[in-house]
Amino acid sequence: MLVYLRLFKESFSFAINALRNNRLRTFLSLLGITIGIFSIIAVLAAVDSLDRNIKDNLSGLDKNTMYLTKFSFGPTDVPKWQRDNFPQTEHDDFEFIERNVPNIDAIAYVMFGASESVKYQGESVTGVEVTPVSNGIYEIEDFKVGKGRFYTESESNSGAPVIVLGYSVAENLFGNLNPIGKQVRVYGRKLSVIGVLKKFGSGMFDSPDDKAYVPANFVRRFKSGGANGVPGAIIIKPEKDVDMGAFEEILKQKYRVYRGLKAGEPDNFFINKMSGFTDAIDGIIGTLNLIGWIISGFSLLVGGFGIANIMFVSVKERTNLIGIQKSLGAKNRFILFQFLFEAIILSVLGGIIGIVLVWILSLIASGMAEDFEFILSLYNVFLGFALSTFIGLISGVIPAISASKLDPVEAIRTGM
Repeated sequence: MLVYLRLFKESFSFAINALRNNRLRTFLSLLGITIGIFSIIAVLAAVDSLDRNIKDNLSGLDKNTMYLTKFSFGPTDVPKWQRDNFPQTEHDDFEFIERNVPNIDAIAYVMFGASESVKYQGESVTGVEVTPVSNGIYEIEDFKVGKGRFYTESESNSGAPVIVLGYSVAENLFGNLNPIGKQVRVYGRKLSVIGVLKKFGSGMFDSPDDKAYVPANFVRRFKSGGANGVPGAIIIKPEKDVDMGAFEEILKQKYRVYRGLKAGEPDNFFINKMSGFTDAIDGIIGTLNLIGWIISGFSLLVGGFGIANIMFVSVKERTNLIGIQKSLGAKNRFILFQFLFEAIILSVLGGIIGIVLVWILSLIASGMAEDFEFILSLYNVFLGFALSTFIGLISGVIPAISASKLDPVEAIRTGM
């Protein structure tokens, strides 16, 4: 055992000396592998950060939440001309579902909002996504009221002229003033501010901070639905522990009967589930990871070929020395380990530099993006070390074997 430890130590020392004596060549070899490891770890870290940011934004939503509407939130086999002829999801549909479908924990009717200007005296905030929605949304969405309150069921049903502002909208419009009770103008009409949401933070998706919420029935007075009107949707949150398959089937059957669809006729609506949405996101993240591996793999391949090329040159330059070492009794495995360690050390050093550069980049990116955290996980750090070691092993094994098999006499003669 001690013999092998000594062999490793001496081989390691020879490798270090060889790298020190050829600093320019060492630097160029390090550069290739550093770029490769940096590329793949940076891409994987960026995709992991994006994945975590998306899931953090969706963490407050129940994955069983359903959106009943004429639109499909994902790929569908239904042709576009047929989807365009689907009837709109109306408020009457919402009332039918609310009365007739069991095991519903919360339900809301939403009209797809548009960008509006919210004005208060001489101040104005443009580009605010004003969402007309019934009060049930407060039990479904992941936001909380920071000041005031959300509108009640009575206010929602009567279409009271009230509004709940997102944190950023209220801050930009009122500054240090208390907005509760103030009159703002939206849609050319006056509405009373009854609540301001807590700060949510920006993310991958639209943040409630930049939105405003009004009762859907208030907007229905002057914006109609129908085929050419404002499209709507029914958001349904089933009760916990309910059989989702059975619930969806009951929902579909009752809605088909309500719409007068006969047996054999296709559905003229879509039930979009949040679980399907998150599955689609997982698929996108997986595709991004695969693309990252493919692109970065070429960088790693170039770096590996660079190390292999340098090692072959190193073997050629030290052929005379190899012959002398073998003539003095050096074993084949000593020569093998000497060159193999040299390749592995080169690759691992390049990997360490690449990982450090990714870590610095992550700090800079996290500092510049206020609500986005760039994450370099321990898994990716370990992966970087493992990849660099593997590349060094693969790139150095053939040159090392060729060096270990040199005939001492021929090696000395070649080097003279």
